[in-house]
Amino acid sequence: MFSAETRYTVNEWFTTRKKLVIGLIVVVLLLIFYPVSMLIAHKVNADVDFTLAEEELAPGGSRAVAMSIALIDREVEQTGWVANKPFPFPSSLLDNMPNFQIGLMYAMSRFSIELTDELGRSRGSSQVDPDLDKASGLLKYDGKIWIWDPSTSLLPTASADRQYIAGKKALMRYNDRLAQGQAVFDRRADNLIAFLERVGADLGSSSASLDLRANASDAGWFDLYADDVFYATKGRLYGYYMILRELGADYQDIIAEKKVGTVWQKMLDNLRTAAEMDPMIISNGYNDGLMMPSHLAVQGFYLLRARTQLKEVANILLK
Repeated sequence: MFSAETRYTVNEWFTTRKKLVIGLIVVVLLLIFYPVSMLIAHKVNADVDFTLAEEELAPGGSRAVAMSIALIDREVEQTGWVANKPFPFPSSLLDNMPNFQIGLMYAMSRFSIELTDELGRSRGSSQVDPDLDKASGLLKYDGKIWIWDPSTSLLPTASADRQYIAGKKALMRYNDRLAQGQAVFDRRADNLIAFLERVGADLGSSSASLDLRANASDAGWFDLYADDVFYATKGRLYGYYMILRELGADYQDIIAEKKVGTVWQKMLDNLRTAAEMDPMIISNGYNDGLMMPSHLAVQGFYLLRARTQLKEVANILLK
């Protein structure tokens, strides 16, 4: 028979071993859970063939507004907004998807601002549409804010996804009223020119970001920040491509009248090419690199081609 002291030592050994086994199991599960959950959550959806369903196209409404609504719904409610998720959410460790989402939402925000200031008003002195005014404010919300933002307050706050959903609903109300003839979508050439100029200016800003990162490093595949700039730019390019594609249908009479269809399509083609770029690993090497080229330079080339053609379209519309 074991003495009391021996039994205590054996029990203590088994207890310690049990704790170690449990701890090891927890660590293994975490090592499996986080990578698997990240793989499930990760989705950079740059589907350039994404189309609107028939029920989303109310006669008399704007196709571009309907596309904006559909993209917000897809990213925030269907795919899930991950750009604001804190630790311990596995998606908080994602990198490319959050940058893509923020870039895409920036394009939606820019479009909603132009709707408020130009496209959704008969003239600059007319009344601002209340739903567009609300939507433009909500879609400008910082995409990284969760339900708690200690940098501004220790109290709970509105999350980015909730703000974007509210902005989407405001756009839906506007498009419904537009279809019923109770709102304005002024299909004038000068309104379209104003929006094209805003997009061109924003693409200029994006090209500067690409240039800054490209000149900051030539580390090739080992540049840990190149993918952030690449995917944020990709999100903007994709968002603008989708909006402009549908805006071409909204303004088809103006585009046909001004005979700008060929240049318009070339502009869309370059935006689409840039938005479709999807290298397995983002490389920020030399422009003429063989093994590690500069994907930022290639993306910037098509971006600037599209920006040049935006200016060409605007110039033709002025005539």
